[in-house]
Amino acid sequence: MNRKLTRAVVSAGTVLVLASTAVVGALGAVMDPGSRHGSLVQVGPIAEHGFPAWYKDSNGVRLEACTTLDDPLCSTLPAEVPNPDLPVSYPDNFPGEFFYQMAGAQLAVQGVDLTVGMDLEGAWATGQVVPGDQMVFGRVRIRATGAPDGVTWRITHPYGVDQFTTSGGKGINMTEDIGITPGAFGGALKSRIGPFLKWDPTVEPAAPAGYTGDPTQDHQVVGSPYNTNYVKVEQVNADGTTTELASTDLFSVQGRYATNSGLDVDKAVYRTGSDGKGFIEVFASSEVGQAIQVSADPALEFPSTPLRGQDGRYYARIAVDKNIAPGTKVEVVNVSDKPVTRKSVSLTDQVTVTQATYDADSHTLTVAATSSDALVDIDVPALSVKGFGPLGASSTTFNDVLAPPAAVTVTSTRGGSDSSGLDTTGGGFAAGLPVAAFVAPPEAQVGQPVSLDGSGSTGDIAGYDWQISGGPNGTLAGQGTSQAVWTPEAAGGYTVTLKVTGPGGTSLPMTRAIEVAAPTVVLAQAGADQIVQRGRTVTLDSTGTTGHRSLSWSQVSGPAVTLSNGSVPRPTFTYPLMKLPAGPAGTVHTGYVIDNAPVVLKLVATAAEGTESTDEVTIAALAESLTGLTARYRTRGEWRVSGASSVKAAQAVAIVLGSSPDGPYIGQGFVDAAGAFSFKGGVLPKPAAGQSTVTYISATGGSAVGTLQVTN
Repeated sequence: MNRKLTRAVVSAGTVLVLASTAVVGALGAVMDPGSRHGSLVQVGPIAEHGFPAWYKDSNGVRLEACTTLDDPLCSTLPAEVPNPDLPVSYPDNFPGEFFYQMAGAQLAVQGVDLTVGMDLEGAWATGQVVPGDQMVFGRVRIRATGAPDGVTWRITHPYGVDQFTTSGGKGINMTEDIGITPGAFGGALKSRIGPFLKWDPTVEPAAPAGYTGDPTQDHQVVGSPYNTNYVKVEQVNADGTTTELASTDLFSVQGRYATNSGLDVDKAVYRTGSDGKGFIEVFASSEVGQAIQVSADPALEFPSTPLRGQDGRYYARIAVDKNIAPGTKVEVVNVSDKPVTRKSVSLTDQVTVTQATYDADSHTLTVAATSSDALVDIDVPALSVKGFGPLGASSTTFNDVLAPPAAVTVTSTRGGSDSSGLDTTGGGFAAGLPVAAFVAPPEAQVGQPVSLDGSGSTGDIAGYDWQISGGPNGTLAGQGTSQAVWTPEAAGGYTVTLKVTGPGGTSLPMTRAIEVAAPTVVLAQAGADQIVQRGRTVTLDSTGTTGHRSLSWSQVSGPAVTLSNGSVPRPTFTYPLMKLPAGPAGTVHTGYVIDNAPVVLKLVATAAEGTESTDEVTIAALAESLTGLTARYRTRGEWRVSGASSVKAAQAVAIVLGSSPDGPYIGQGFVDAAGAFSFKGGVLPKPAAGQSTVTYISATGGSAVGTLQVTN
């Protein structure tokens, strides 16, 4: 492949935000490749440029960042550096992106170039070199511009299996970036990259010493966690079987083995007694077996002092007889590294929280803490509790704390901090009173069922108590439940009251007034006729119905719909999309007809004595016009079809050959936000001599016959 560096635009704020897969022009899916053996396992210490010095995989391979311009086997792109004529330096002349691993393969599939990239990349969240915006992500990128529509390709590569069904004439353009949160360098360990790929040592030539390979030469590799050290492209057939189209085991690989272990200074604190004497303590981490030391400091009068190591942890305790002034720094170096890794860190005091208690009864939070700086002078550290305020010389109690934090953090003006969980006291909270709430119509008729809905009540509720006052109570069904039905038997003004009970007691009552009128003749009102767009939710409205005891909806005609509830005043349904002719290309749908008949529904309202009233409502589909229609068939075997719709709903538009909707299927396009659609297809169906029309059918109801142009 002889892969070259190209600008891979990644911006967490502007250009691209990806935590998972993005596919343009193809329906993509990550397939299960089976049991995985190996991955990335460790992030190295942070280097002076703010990125990890290296990443390690489960095979123990450590690769460092390719950030320089002077190594052709591990180089960044000159265009990524502000001044490529000067040495790389941070932050003034540092690349916008670089790689720990850059690997890829390229092969031809039925005349189409397909590329697979598998990288571990460093970049900046905003695309600019801004401290704090550093991020490292694992990237899998697959591209095949010009891949034919309507074909499903299954692509097996070293880091898994991806499957794409192409459409829209845009081929395959998939990028998966995992680990794009700035500063969260461990996120890349969750990507599909890893273990690292390197030249197969059993195949000549051998990789250059110190490198995983030479990116200018394609070569067989090892390292796949699935033992798929190749790229294979298969076509998935209609019956689920696959046909291999192309494969390669040659890859371009760039990566340089890390020679330095780096260094992280986890903490550097000082402890000073009242006499001004004390200790400096340094806690660091790196690879096992490193020689790490604190550099000599003439001002503090101590020599170079080695750190003691164990399991990658390193520690030093240095006696000092000097007062530690604010802002004092020490240098920690890993002398095992070539060049030596150096870190300059500020010394802070060590804050220790000695008390953190909360009394739930008195609403008080009590905190006490100490600083390791015990020298009593003008520089005595001031302590404060985050979110609450200053901490006195002894413990401080903060009042009126209704909700304490899970842990308190105490900070010092000398840089130290400490956090502690709470010790809590006090009695348990009592259950809260539930709150009654219900809805009911303000008016009703004698004999008409009145729905009382108390499901909006809140709290821990064990029971519902409904009461009717103002006259003969009538019939109440559902007492004790949230959904009751009251049927009044006399006209007048009534008051409905709801109380709810639970472990916290009985709620305050909620009341609503309902005016009950004498019964009238039952009259069904199914609501006004509607025109709606196919695929949208339709709400019916029979609230104008009077004198009824029950309601019943049914469908009279039109495409079948399913009501949400056939006995309520305002049921809903989804207006169905038009069923379209479907592929594969060339399929003839004998008997297919365009059906834009409206949905007609009937409402039956039944009075208390059994008399009925009926009404119907018609719901018609919004008219859709298809314009700007062009269709061309090139005799070499290519369809090009386009047009526009007055309805912009991302709907499918099917195209068939001829002036009848049951003609041979050509393909389909999807309407975009501007109303346009297009289709690009292959050799089928082939127009017969003299055929000069195509028919367009939209899922939202539109249809049209357009002219066909046949060219070479």
